[in-house]
Parts: sequence; C-alpha cells; structure tokens
Amino acid sequence: MSKLVIATRESRLALWQAEHVKALLEQRGHEVSLLGMTTRGDQILDRSLSKVGGKGLFVKELEVALEEGRADLAVHSLKDVPMELPEGFALACVMEREDPRDALVSSRFASVDELPQGAVVGTSSLRRVVLLRSLRPDLKIEPLRGNLDTRLRKLDDGQYDAIVLAAAGLKRLGLGQRIRQVFEPEQMLPAAGQGALGIEVRTGRADLLELLAPLAHQATWLAVAAERAVSRAMGGSCSMPLAAFATLSGEHLQLRAAWGDPDRPAALVRAEAAAVAANLAQAGDLGTEVAARLRAAGAH
Repeated sequence: MSKLVIATRESRLALWQAEHVKALLEQRGHEVSLLGMTTRGDQILDRSLSKVGGKGLFVKELEVALEEGRADLAVHSLKDVPMELPEGFALACVMEREDPRDALVSSRFASVDELPQGAVVGTSSLRRVVLLRSLRPDLKIEPLRGNLDTRLRKLDDGQYDAIVLAAAGLKRLGLGQRIRQVFEPEQMLPAAGQGALGIEVRTGRADLLELLAPLAHQATWLAVAAERAVSRAMGGSCSMPLAAFATLSGEHLQLRAAWGDPDRPAALVRAEAAAVAANLAQAGDLGTEVAARLRAAGAH
C-alpha cells in the first residue's frame, strides 16, 4: 500500500472528480488524501480566460504542489489542461469519458430553437460563441464565468435566458435534470478533451505511472490525443474558437474539428478525417492532419 496525495481545485465539481479518483485508488489498496487549492482561474471572475492567461490558470497552483512534493498527482478536467505541459510534468492517465456534449440550461425554454429572437445566452467559451452564432445569429451572447454552481445561480437570478455548460459536469454532480437540450456534435462540436478526466504527475515518477495504469481508458485517451493534437497544431489556447471531437470504432478513429471567427460568425470552417489509430502517436498524427485541413480551408 502507498500513501498518495491528490491536488485538486476546491470547486464542487473538481472535488467530485478528485473524490472519484480517490475512491478508485482506495479500492486498489492505497491510502489517499486530498489537498484542496484555489487557483488563479477560480479567483479571476470578471474577465474571460482568453484575456487573463488561458487554461493554465486552473492548473498552475496544482503543478507547484506537485513540484514541491506536497502532492503526488493532480486531477483535472482535461479540457482545462493546456496542450503543452511545462517541462517536468506528464499526463499519466486519461480516464473514461463522461458525456462529451454541450448542454443548454434554461428555466423557461426547452431548446435553442425555442429561444426568442435576441435572447440572452451566457457562455465565456469562444468555441461556444462561434458555434451558437452559426446556429442562431440573432442571439445576444454574454460572458459567464464562475464555477458550475455560480453559473446556475446567475441563470436562476434571471441574468440570462439560457446558459450553455458541459453536460459532463452537470451529470457528475447529479444535476442532469437541469439540462433542457443536449447539443449533438453535428450542432455544436465539443471542445478537445471535454468530459474526460486527466491525471497529471511529475515526470520520472515511474511508480505512479504503473499505479495509475489500471485507471486509464485507452479508447478515451486515443480520442482526446487526436483532439488535443488539433488544438496544439493550431497554437491551442482558450483564446482560439476551436472545437475538436473524435470517436473510436475498433481501431478506426474519426475526427472532426471546427474553427470560427468571433467577429465574423459566417466564417465557420470545418474539417474531418479518419485513420487507424492503434496508439497515441497515430492519434496525434490524425489531429495534425485535421489541423492542416482547417488551415487550408481558411482557419488561422
């Protein structure tokens, strides 16, 4: 038996995710405790992530805890993890994906089609902004920051007619009944890694790589490796309105991506490709190819 410390953000969803990993490790005989932390991404709520430093704001403090030896591993929503990890850190495990789709939450309207003209929809994701505008150019899209409970409270207070959230977070917290409509990928392509959990460790911790191997879900890992490769090849940051979603059938990986310009809603560019992907390198190659197709079609 080993004693392990998991670094985690302190939002309710992040704690659920860390507790989930903790329980799985305890079932395998390990002694596990949590180190709860507040990140810069949790503290800065008055500006969009793309303006204050991007996704890395949600993981930096956790990485410092790993570096200083206060924690052994960190559990992240994979869509919040930068495409390039700092030197000395590695993604040791990607776990089985929850529902990867986006969800419309509203107190009054059952779908995006039912929203009245000019309705106010909340999201701070540039990806969701460009995809919503391609569906409904008439909507008024307003920024929405904060953890999941904060976002729902702002909706319930009447600040928005509807908000768009990841279905995975709502389902993990037992809030699936709040979902009015789940967007199929054909309507709104998910973000790279959405719905998947990633476990980060320091490189050189071969003991942890071996210990975490049973928690990995290879089909999910291959899919998100392809998705993240698209984003990496495009210079991936949250200031880029980019979507990427892959599905695996046997060894056949199908990857779709979309890029948009927030200032030109009609300029949505889509690309897709499929290939055999028996390992992470092949999945990454597919992502690189789809990124090249996006650029050839006008994405930048």
